[in-house]
Amino acid sequence: MRVQSLTNMSFVFPNQIFVESYMLAEYMSRVQEVALRVLELMAEGLGMEDTNVFSRMVQRDGRDVLLRVNHYPLAMRHQAAAGGAVGFGEHTDPQIISVLRSNSASGLQIALRDGSWVPVEPDPASFVNVGDSMQVLTNGRYRSVRHRVVAGAGAGERARLSMIYFGAPAPAPSERIAPVPELIGDGEASRYRSFTWREYKAAAYRSRLADRRLDGIQLDAQGSPDPDDEP
Repeated sequence: MRVQSLTNMSFVFPNQIFVESYMLAEYMSRVQEVALRVLELMAEGLGMEDTNVFSRMVQRDGRDVLLRVNHYPLAMRHQAAAGGAVGFGEHTDPQIISVLRSNSASGLQIALRDGSWVPVEPDPASFVNVGDSMQVLTNGRYRSVRHRVVAGAGAGERARLSMIYFGAPAPAPSERIAPVPELIGDGEASRYRSFTWREYKAAAYRSRLADRRLDGIQLDAQGSPDPDDEP
């Protein structure tokens, strides 16, 4: 996989990059509006009185949001013709939400609960992923989606280009991520211990891409650390 940096390219094509940077900033603003609306609908779908509980977390000052551009060159498809090659390894996103849009080239796959992989049909519209933080906030009602990009999967001779918006809360110590009390039913315990985004982001960088990071913060049925999980 090749991820091009617009910052580095600005020394070569300053005028072009200025225009592209403006367009990306505009896109970032628009896609965040989509993400906020989706988060409100997700809260509404859970029957929550405060439907802004999730969207507020990615709107506050200091919020950690970013836009990443991934490019999977056509050469990867040629090299993978014999059986497919992973362009971006399997993982879950640590953030609250991610919104992906591609150039409709195939390759994105998601994992089912039985461990099998199924392709996501290319679509010019956006594709939304639930992140680890959302799984914790909803006490497991929404589950983070394990996914990958297989560069040689699917038909067609076309390089894949995708833009992904990631929405996460501020890394401030006062911003704790924990199951929302309203989503912990009667007789039900919290399934996850609380943490800050700074803590979880640092743990994500220390781990391998495919690691199941939530296992380390999962609690047992009584709300105590699961003895079978690594800290």
